[in-house]
Amino acid sequence: MQIIAIYPGTFDPITNGHLDLISRASRIYHKVIVAVAVNRSKTPLFSLDERVALAKAVTPEFDNVRVIGFDNLLVDCAREQGANVILRGLRAVSDFEYEFQLAGMNRRLAPQLETMFLTPAEQYEFISSSMIREIAQLNGDVSSFVPDIVRQTLIEKFKQE
Repeated sequence: MQIIAIYPGTFDPITNGHLDLISRASRIYHKVIVAVAVNRSKTPLFSLDERVALAKAVTPEFDNVRVIGFDNLLVDCAREQGANVILRGLRAVSDFEYEFQLAGMNRRLAPQLETMFLTPAEQYEFISSSMIREIAQLNGDVSSFVPDIVRQTLIEKFKQE
């Protein structure tokens, strides 16, 4: 049986922490689908198409990783993609309660899907996309937190504002 993991998120923008999890997951699972969510409860800096394009731009080295955008329930997207594992990252204890609730709800909606958690490498456990956006907006150096193409895209985005 092939194990296909779906790694959902807003990825606004994708960070080195996300890439750490993608890299590690690509060694564990037969296939990893990075699923970039529309997420109507947030107002992203980048459009869905921009976020998908950035994720694709920073993941070409992974032969078993595919990037998609989605605008429906995660469990429905997972079924459509043939995924049997939902992959989530846990950075700190503060993430746990929310992630635990999500895992329970997803299990209720789709009992055949398992949720698996990975923790990022130590150097990435404090990185969040919202922090990266704030630092970049204030002209701070985000080069150690995101791939260069993401850094350049952030600079360009904030020049437009």
